[in-house]
Amino acid sequence: MKLASLKHTRDGRLAVVSRDLTRYAFADNIAPTLQAALDDWRRLAPRLESLAGEVELGSVPTERFHEHECASPLPRAYQWADASAYVNHVQLVRRARGAEMPDTFWTDPLMYQGGSDSFLGPRDPIPLADVAWGCDMEGEVAVIVDDVVQGAGTDVAGEGIRLVMLANDVSLRNIIPGELGKGFGFFQGKPSSAFSPVAVTPDELGAAWDGARLKGALNVRLNGQPFGKARTEVDMTFDFPTLIAHAARTRPLSAGTILGSGTVSNRGPDGGPGKPIADGGVGYSCIAELRMIETITGGTAKTQFLQPGDRVEIEMSDERGHSIFGRIDQVVAG
Repeated sequence: MKLASLKHTRDGRLAVVSRDLTRYAFADNIAPTLQAALDDWRRLAPRLESLAGEVELGSVPTERFHEHECASPLPRAYQWADASAYVNHVQLVRRARGAEMPDTFWTDPLMYQGGSDSFLGPRDPIPLADVAWGCDMEGEVAVIVDDVVQGAGTDVAGEGIRLVMLANDVSLRNIIPGELGKGFGFFQGKPSSAFSPVAVTPDELGAAWDGARLKGALNVRLNGQPFGKARTEVDMTFDFPTLIAHAARTRPLSAGTILGSGTVSNRGPDGGPGKPIADGGVGYSCIAELRMIETITGGTAKTQFLQPGDRVEIEMSDERGHSIFGRIDQVVAG
């Protein structure tokens, strides 16, 4: 099934959305919000699934689904932890700022705890007070989990995945180096993120979900032009059960915790950093990677970070070309 939170008070109003993303029915009589559903998932999920079936059959009243009316599936969450599962991305970005990458990055996941109190809706503008901050998009996959016990192994961790969605993890590239240089991690360099209009249960994804990874092309467009089409199942060094187990190593995770994959990033066929779409490659899911390639090939980065008025779109389609999660579609507001 596909679930959305339509904008309503602070935590949204839970709705079950049709597979083709054209219609929805409110789920107020089951759970008022997605967090309320997650808090009692085993009891409430069957009722939500029944409603989803009725929406498909047209046996309950529905309304037209408009993605611009959506908040994030979880407008705020108890926890948002983002990883760097695609280590190729880490390697490129660190190289761009002249930082060495330890070998352990290939064996021990990187993860940080982001701000989860003010997510952006999928069609909300990206606020940018100063272009000098170097605003960048980051196309990612994210999962929402149920309660996960401390010390859970990967098998138990994988069983806790309840929903899958896409993310735009906004980054302020020119703030990040100074913050990391303090040795205390991200804060100002990671403003509010956005998520796809709907979150999807793993069973709904069919062959696009293998229990650990999402399979498909993450289509990123910048100002209407193709920017990236990296495959989400390729070059993912750490799968989601591994990331969840890593997060739960020293503490339990509460229902509603969001885990991000980090920027989806593919190597080139030769094992190198990959090429822009215009040059026959799969492109990139963030501007920082393209700037790194420009620096490698031409000595300097030419592509600007996001400017006021720039438009970012992130979406994934199924085998028939239909949108799975809806489209993140945001304009930078200066």
